[in-house]
Amino acid sequence: MGVDVIIEDKRWGALGLEGLASWAVAATLAHLGMVPGDWDVTVLGADDARISVLNEGFRGKAQATNVLSWPSAERAALREGVRPDLPEGDPELGDLALAYETCAREANAGGIAFADHVAHLVVHGTLHLLGYDHLRDGDGDLMEATEIAILGELGIENPYTGDGLGIDGKD
Repeated sequence: MGVDVIIEDKRWGALGLEGLASWAVAATLAHLGMVPGDWDVTVLGADDARISVLNEGFRGKAQATNVLSWPSAERAALREGVRPDLPEGDPELGDLALAYETCAREANAGGIAFADHVAHLVVHGTLHLLGYDHLRDGDGDLMEATEIAILGELGIENPYTGDGLGIDGKD
């Protein structure tokens, strides 16, 4: 069990996506009190063209986005701003997909190290797999605070300060 990384765009290999994704997923799960090795997440490292096709097929939006997530089950909390229950049983949490060009462009525009931005997107996507979301204000506040805490544990600065290069609405 663990993180399975599929690299469709070789540029992700140069970044070390396998290690980076494993590190960010493990930090997210550990922060929430889960044993990282007990859960499965698949991460696809693709390009903008592939993400655009996936985004259109699954969300009806024919455009690239930084990260897409497909939880294996619905895990959202019923009440706004409440932490979702931790999953039980099936160890498969779901799948994430990252778009290389979009991620690189965002990191460059925000003056953020590419690896730090990708780690943030993996944390963000993993939280989505666990039922976190940002459609309602209270849920968004909880998700953002959780991301900031996890990233802080990883030594990554708060991405929601400065130029406002957050993720809301992008995944």
